[in-house]
Amino acid sequence: MAAVPGELSEKVFKRTNGKMEGEFSLDGQMLSALMELDGKTTIGQIAVRMGLDLNAVRALISRLIEIKLIEPVGEAVTTVNGGFFEYVRQQLSTAVGPIATILIEDGVNDIGHTLSRFPRKHAAELVEILSRDIQREEKRNLFKKNMLKYINENVITRKRNE
Repeated sequence: MAAVPGELSEKVFKRTNGKMEGEFSLDGQMLSALMELDGKTTIGQIAVRMGLDLNAVRALISRLIEIKLIEPVGEAVTTVNGGFFEYVRQQLSTAVGPIATILIEDGVNDIGHTLSRFPRKHAAELVEILSRDIQREEKRNLFKKNMLKYINENVITRKRNE
């Protein structure tokens, strides 16, 4: 059986375009899984749609990889929710004033993303970048403390529960 490494629920696969060699058979679940794999939908989403747990889907995916019917696309990018940037703006405004919105946009651009599709995994990095623009040490430390608490309670916790 082919190995499916890493966090399976975030993986994305697509059907291969290559020529299939040899004989193989597909049961109903394998065919259903194959039809769901569109190169955009995560394995976690497919598991929910099919009503299967991740172990069952892991076995299906492993078999489909083994017979070379699918290939990995990558991992889905999980983005922060809309409340994240509102909270960042509030906290940063307290420390630096109305320029906060511009600093946030610049920080997001510096990381190479957009506000509408900002990956959760870069939330702490953004906080570090923004904190560099806070001159007073006590305000900088309070900003970091509040943001890290928010990230731990909202961003990371939501990730674990998805």
